[in-house]
Amino acid sequence: MRIAVVGTGYVGLVTGTCFSEMGVHVTCVDVDQSKIDALNKGVIPIYEPGLETLVKKNMKSGRLSFTTRLEDVLDGVNVVFIAVGTPPDEDGSADLKYVLEVARTIGRHLKHYVVVATKSTVPVGTAYKVKNTINEELQRRGVEVEFDMASNPEFLKEGNAVKDFMSPDRVVVGVESERARKLMARLYKPFMIVSDRLIFTDIPSAEMIKYAANSMLATRISFMNDIANLCELVGADVNMVRKGIGSDTRIGKKFLYAGCGYGGSCFPKDVKALIKTAADYGYDMRVLQAVEDVNGDQKRVLYNKLVKYYGSEQALKGKNIAMWGLAFKPETDDMREAPSLVLIDLLLNAGAMVKVYDPVAMDECRRRIGDRVSYATDMYDAARGADALMLVTEWKELRMPNVEALRQGMKGNLILDGRNILDGDELQLAGFEYHCIGK
Repeated sequence: MRIAVVGTGYVGLVTGTCFSEMGVHVTCVDVDQSKIDALNKGVIPIYEPGLETLVKKNMKSGRLSFTTRLEDVLDGVNVVFIAVGTPPDEDGSADLKYVLEVARTIGRHLKHYVVVATKSTVPVGTAYKVKNTINEELQRRGVEVEFDMASNPEFLKEGNAVKDFMSPDRVVVGVESERARKLMARLYKPFMIVSDRLIFTDIPSAEMIKYAANSMLATRISFMNDIANLCELVGADVNMVRKGIGSDTRIGKKFLYAGCGYGGSCFPKDVKALIKTAADYGYDMRVLQAVEDVNGDQKRVLYNKLVKYYGSEQALKGKNIAMWGLAFKPETDDMREAPSLVLIDLLLNAGAMVKVYDPVAMDECRRRIGDRVSYATDMYDAARGADALMLVTEWKELRMPNVEALRQGMKGNLILDGRNILDGDELQLAGFEYHCIGK
């Protein structure tokens, strides 16, 4: 079987690479010539554990290739996956211009039956917009070519994307015909050897499942952050509360960790898009609006604790603040919607000086904000001379710092733990002022 995957970001590159690992011949397509040139040299544009090895392996086998021209490979494929970006528009809706441009390219060059599957996270109704766009281009050419639409949302966690794709807990495919269902079932059969986790639905339901799933997870995070903030006021410990409610099988333990807010390419964008979709139909998503509001406030929580400690924002002027962690989560260099960006802006606007460290996201930070902050060589270099230290991302290497090295290196003694991963008792015994979330 041969497929084309349009878009070489997190979703597209992981999708194409993992299909090729299962024996499918895959061509990944992207309009960015420099990205394609780099990929053809085995240089991948993102940090994702295990991905680079698989890309090089399957390129060498001849099952994985890269190009900028979808029209050159369209004749030989059975399925075209659309995995391009859908960034949020100013009103919160998903911007479909890249998706529809792919649809136009397909319509201009399609000569035989294919399944066109949307892999990008798109609002309900997008598959039909893609179908209409393809048909419009076919009509302009004066030809009739049969094709089917499918919706195949991704459920990949950044930092664990390869494993998630190779061993999925479910694969959702929305289809409109039995022919498309059989073709997609054949494509995913190698992933279903152990147990069949392939779920077929209608197309609108598949599109909704993706948004509903991410919005539910975002809701759990914001709910626990709200509870954490209340715990601080009433004298409770959110970690004990989490254990107590997580042991209820109806609730479960996952996504109940309090922190300094969620970020990334999915949750913020998808919550906004679902709110906007509802508004377009005259419905107010009150719970999700609260989820978004809570998360926006939570990204400021470490800054608010810092201001409270020093007594005023004016007192932050000239202070040296160390920041551990820049990526929105561990095992990725992705800083989209990351709490670190909010905190950096707040600190710099208050006149503080910021020195940062992240195991993999330093180059991404430089790309985004340049030299507005200082870049450390390691975690202890970041803390050297700091009046206060903020931990923003829960990287494993940050979880058990050398307390004596911190004590000797820092100028001040304030540590703000935005992920509740440090040993507060040990730090306090060493003379640090330790503050975390929800305790």
